[in-house]
Amino acid sequence: MIVRFALSFSLLLLLFTDLASAANSTAKPGCKGSCGDVRVPYPFGIGPNCSLNAWFEVSCNETSTPPTILLKRTNMEVLNFSLRSVDYDPDLEYHRVKSPVVSMNCSGRETSLGVDLTGSPFFFSEYRNRFLAAGCNSTAFLAEVDTNNTSCRSACIGDALFGSNPYNICHDTCCERELPWALKTFNATFDSQSDGCKLAYVVEKNWASNVANMSGLQNMEAVGAVLDWAIPKEDFELSEDEREYTCKPYGLKLSNPYFDKSIRCHCKSGYQGNAYLPDGCQDIDECLDELKCGDATCVNKPGHYVCTGRKTRILPLGIGLGFAALCLVMCLVMGGRWSYKYLKKRRKMKLKKKNFKRNGGLLLQQQMFAKHGSLESTRIFTSKELDKATDNFNKDRVLGQGGQGTIYKGMLADERIVAIKKSKGMVADKVEEFINEVVILSQINHRNVVKLIGCCLETEVPLLVYEFISNGTVYQYLHDQSEEFVLSWETRLRIAKESAEALAYLHSSASIPIYHRDVKSTNILLDEKFKAKVSDFGISRSVSIDQTHLTTHVQGTFGYLDPEYFQSSQFTDKSDVYSFGVVLVELLTGEKPVSFEREENSRSLASYFTNLMEKNQVMDIVDSRIVKEVKHEEVMMVAKLAYQCLSLSGKKRPMMKEVGIELEQIVLMQKGSNVSEFSATFC
Repeated sequence: MIVRFALSFSLLLLLFTDLASAANSTAKPGCKGSCGDVRVPYPFGIGPNCSLNAWFEVSCNETSTPPTILLKRTNMEVLNFSLRSVDYDPDLEYHRVKSPVVSMNCSGRETSLGVDLTGSPFFFSEYRNRFLAAGCNSTAFLAEVDTNNTSCRSACIGDALFGSNPYNICHDTCCERELPWALKTFNATFDSQSDGCKLAYVVEKNWASNVANMSGLQNMEAVGAVLDWAIPKEDFELSEDEREYTCKPYGLKLSNPYFDKSIRCHCKSGYQGNAYLPDGCQDIDECLDELKCGDATCVNKPGHYVCTGRKTRILPLGIGLGFAALCLVMCLVMGGRWSYKYLKKRRKMKLKKKNFKRNGGLLLQQQMFAKHGSLESTRIFTSKELDKATDNFNKDRVLGQGGQGTIYKGMLADERIVAIKKSKGMVADKVEEFINEVVILSQINHRNVVKLIGCCLETEVPLLVYEFISNGTVYQYLHDQSEEFVLSWETRLRIAKESAEALAYLHSSASIPIYHRDVKSTNILLDEKFKAKVSDFGISRSVSIDQTHLTTHVQGTFGYLDPEYFQSSQFTDKSDVYSFGVVLVELLTGEKPVSFEREENSRSLASYFTNLMEKNQVMDIVDSRIVKEVKHEEVMMVAKLAYQCLSLSGKKRPMMKEVGIELEQIVLMQKGSNVSEFSATFC
């Protein structure tokens, strides 16, 4: 694949021109330089032989009001070009385009026409755009893109819409996601049981902040979006003439730092203009600035200037003073270097102390003292220790990344291998809550729960240190096609039982009940003996004995979220039960929790499974890798248990402790225990 460098490109729904950024941009000699009030700088061009290649050729329709510009190969309307004239400035390189609004059930109008830029030098800017969706209880997916970050669900209570909103573009009226890098195609599909209007569109961030509501979009066919454009290096080297024609004579051809096989052009220092054209870079007359040389005379020269006159006459004296100053400077540099290192080290120590106090270090020490030794195994690490353990958090040490942070593999001074979690951030008023949870998690002692070893509070964001689990995740063994090892039915039952027992312990056996809040197959690790270890308590919450639920912003992973929690924002222990029910179905079927390979109304594994249960067709979706070793009776018992865990009403779901007991009995039966002692609690 030809790697390319990005110059920004866009078309707006409303006419917008940026004459300031285009002031020094010109067209190819002999070609028309503007369409209406919009300048068209080379490498773009109006008509044949006026552009770098056919992709950059545009047409100008001056019969419309205002005149319209179309990129001929993509048939997209251009309203504004921008091209840097001097040193690279990414804020001056953008062009806007009309991006279609994909809709369903909106005032009788339904559109599904997207954008396909495959083969062209254009792609959607992941930095300047966002993928937005609006509608009642609907999930929109970027077609042919299977990532957690490109599905978007908006929901409603009464007439008010709300959704995930990390950049506050939607103002609580829709759902928003970042785009994947170098997106070439855009279309959207919907997964919804409601009949209301549903919209999905890729839109420029600045434009969306002004018009991000359904009432303003229902009758619109397009919105403003930003496209990047990239010129492959080969286009500069097709012929000797082409090389001479581009970046000459005062333009620089530099490899773009973000794309190894591409070229960018800009004028050398002292010149300005369009570096893609011959003689496109013109000398800047610096002497127009009367303050350039002070009392001396300023003389402009190609690409630079010199000061003559009064300053020239005192040159010998200046040389003598310069030599004396050089000796003084050398002494100052040596002393300054030592002072800089000392002050830097002192500032670093002060910053560590400040972070330790801000992150609740003193409170944690008080808690540890108050527990009278019950937290002896919990250790407060220094940042220096963890820097050394992770080779200064080398990217080669990354074990995984998620919505809550990054996990690094490290080796402590005592040669213990650990997993170090670096969170994305922590709100200042949540420090006491964070410390309390560290204390509680430090006291968890269960064979199927990943042990929290300690933490570091000297960094800007606290670091958590866990025991290292070596054999990957359950998700990896169920869904990674490159994984040769297949989990047997016996192993899957044991993993389910051990995970259920761990969650039951957190819910009812720990000193204070703890809700996990992100139960999924990627958070169930496997040790060297394939024993289950429940992990990732980054968003776990402890509750007092008299609390029955937590009211929070909706958090979790699509495909595992409890519908009742999604609607009410009240998280209970039964919400963990629902997520565990999805994991049970994964173990039984080998299917992903969300998949675009299934039909639209069956993309959610929970919905797909419950529909088949109600039709008595569960055996049809048992994982083909284990179908020969399972028994019908065992499958039906696990399926019925999962079905009850996935009940839409939390009150009808079993307690996590009951789920663990049920799975224990199924495991005993599977091993050939006395069937008469088996009690089918939920059958």
